[in-house]
Amino acid sequence: MLKTTRAVSPHRSLEGAFDVEIAGIATAVPGNVLGQADAAHRANGLFPDLADYEALFRNTGIDTRYTCEPAEWYEREHGWEERTEVFQRHALDLLQQVAEGAVRGAGVDLDQIGAIAVNTITGLAIPSLDAKLMNRLDLPASVERLPLFGLGCGGGVAGLARSARYAQAMPGAHVLFLTIDLCSLCMRVNDPSMAMFVSAALFGDGAAGVVLRNTKGPLRGSSRRGRILAARDHFWRGTEHIMGWDIRHDGFGVVLSPELPQLLRRRLKPALQGFLDANGIGLGEFNGFLFHPGGAKVLETVQRVLGLSCDDLAYSWGVLRNFGNMSSPTALFTLEQALKAGASGPHLMAAFGPGFSVYFLAVEL
Repeated sequence: MLKTTRAVSPHRSLEGAFDVEIAGIATAVPGNVLGQADAAHRANGLFPDLADYEALFRNTGIDTRYTCEPAEWYEREHGWEERTEVFQRHALDLLQQVAEGAVRGAGVDLDQIGAIAVNTITGLAIPSLDAKLMNRLDLPASVERLPLFGLGCGGGVAGLARSARYAQAMPGAHVLFLTIDLCSLCMRVNDPSMAMFVSAALFGDGAAGVVLRNTKGPLRGSSRRGRILAARDHFWRGTEHIMGWDIRHDGFGVVLSPELPQLLRRRLKPALQGFLDANGIGLGEFNGFLFHPGGAKVLETVQRVLGLSCDDLAYSWGVLRNFGNMSSPTALFTLEQALKAGASGPHLMAAFGPGFSVYFLAVEL
């Protein structure tokens, strides 16, 4: 059981395990807007046997999502070849946008990036997306590249944590972390499963980029948005069925077990307590919480388990309402919203991914 509650604690500047700051952040979505009522109507047309579950769309907490292709595109079957071409084309456009935005926000030039990590779960590219970006961005030929795949919705927090560890080993350097998921491309019209129907109600497309800077070196013009304090993963054995991909001839299809809320109710507290104890932090010392908004049911479960309120997760609820679940970038959207709103002090980020795993990151804004 958690040793601390959300009782008011005097704010203090927490010591961190990293000499890494957030120098710049940017997010982006594609241009096609999908209202939730329209999404429900189209899903009912595609999956008439599941039309009785239309209320699911109204209960997600989502008003609007964004997709890389027009809504009509998703009403036809598409094979691997077409999906892969569409994924790579849109992914590179959005990644270039957030990379340039994050670097610009950091007040540095692309030639000052020492390493780049690119995360995704919704498509394949070989050469990897980071390599393809090298032909679009004026990055140094010597930049160290790290492609990440398989972390799912947890990839934004996990990838940011791994990029922070990378930056910790590079005094004075800048590390660019990018994450992109085009979840809409995983719609399979010939898969009338409940998991596919649920995914049609939840997922959208988006990208995010963060520039991290190791503070043990000359400033070189970067502007601080916050600093990384601590990071930790937690893996639950025997839970592969909770979340993942069902891979068939016509692409990825979501695996999303209804057991997820029950698992969080039973196991989230001990995992979080391990993170808090390892870093000497009490839950009451966080000014805010930036949890991945996987859906209304996930956020409501987190609130009940941890004794939080809707206000404590206001940024997560806001991102869910306006963008839906974009998989890995979503948690970074909550971080950007908190920064834009002038949030300050220590904040707890968390996201869940296949395995089944939870990724924690403490940041001071």
